[in-house]
Amino acid sequence: MVDHSQMKLGRKHVKTDSRTLQLGKYLKDNLPAPPPAKDWTRGIEDWGMMLNQIHGDCTIAAAAHAIQVWSVNAKGEKGEVRLPDDRILHYYEKWDGYNPSDPNTDGGGVELDVLNNWQQTDLDSHELIAYADPAFSKIDEIRQAITLFGGVYIGLSLPTTAMKQEIWDVVPNGGADAKPGSWGGHAVFVPKYDAHTFTCITWGKLKTMTVAFWKEYVDEAHALLSHDWFKERGSPSGFDLTALKADLAAIPKKAPAKA
Repeated sequence: MVDHSQMKLGRKHVKTDSRTLQLGKYLKDNLPAPPPAKDWTRGIEDWGMMLNQIHGDCTIAAAAHAIQVWSVNAKGEKGEVRLPDDRILHYYEKWDGYNPSDPNTDGGGVELDVLNNWQQTDLDSHELIAYADPAFSKIDEIRQAITLFGGVYIGLSLPTTAMKQEIWDVVPNGGADAKPGSWGGHAVFVPKYDAHTFTCITWGKLKTMTVAFWKEYVDEAHALLSHDWFKERGSPSGFDLTALKADLAAIPKKAPAKA
């Protein structure tokens, strides 16, 4: 029986910013519908815990899993980039405020803060050109983001019922244990979907959730425009990167946390 109850979470509250770019604005009218299924996992089963079994560093772990997906699809298995634990810890300290000498600071992080810091500096030399938010409630837009960019970086308000589910699904009449956030907030990267499910990377493994679960518990989603991805694949057809860069240039920049 699956038991995730001892695993760490670590996504804090959802932070919004009116300046955040919206993905739908840059999807052209001639963009084909997303395919019925997409899988960027390349058969990998062990993705590494990224310290998320010890610390509430899922916002950093999910970003590192995104880098894995992009690298293995760009350069094959031998080109897979797996960030070592000391680098994960470094960014957890710098971007989420963790202090190893104070256990009380091991409280996780905010996705938007992590992405802003990543965009303004880099994550262990891996650059983020920008991020743009698909509407997390629009399933086709999410599938489009996964197809175009290798996955989406999401936040969930997990219910207690998810602790012991093989496949994350909505529990009818689940009471207080089925309430969004009754377990806590979690950040994951989602590189795979089909007609009925999405698959994320969490705690070093692939985890499948139903579309119903997504609709009930996912409360933020971000498409990551990675320099690594674009360098190998170029700008996806049907996506207006020029317009996005122009809009991005017009947004005042904040000073990033030191990395």
